[in-house]
Amino acid sequence: MDISRRTDYALRMLTELVEDPSGIVSVRTAARENDVPYSFARSIQHDLGVAGIVENSRGANGGMRLAVDPRETTLLDVVEALQGSVEISCCADPSGDGSPCPNLPTCRFSPVWCNARRLLRGLFSSVTLHQLVVEGRSPVFEGEFRLVDVSAARDLATSDASSR
Repeated sequence: MDISRRTDYALRMLTELVEDPSGIVSVRTAARENDVPYSFARSIQHDLGVAGIVENSRGANGGMRLAVDPRETTLLDVVEALQGSVEISCCADPSGDGSPCPNLPTCRFSPVWCNARRLLRGLFSSVTLHQLVVEGRSPVFEGEFRLVDVSAARDLATSDASSR
């Protein structure tokens, strides 16, 4: 899993909108304030609009404004809107191309990748834009990892995938 530069820039630009959810921010201002190349910022604005995260308006007073409630919009929502489903490995991708890996039933590593995916999705979905930007709060994992039988790990990983 790699957070793309596009996603990083989008999150920086969204920070300004979350800080003032009723306001309109021009793309030029958002780009300048966040060190994002203007042409890249325009492309990001378009993608955020298509995803329904921002509303775009044209004209002298145009720009973008939040179209979602930052108290309900998670980091996972934004990441997946910009770069697709959060995946660790192609063999851990339940959506994939529809054909499961032929080694899945006997692979000793797929439960690790599937559970890593589950943990990362859980981390990203546990925090909203409002919590990150306004409250200055961030999720931290304080639990323990434990070793379980491979079949138990596989069951845990696949139960998460089926709940999507």
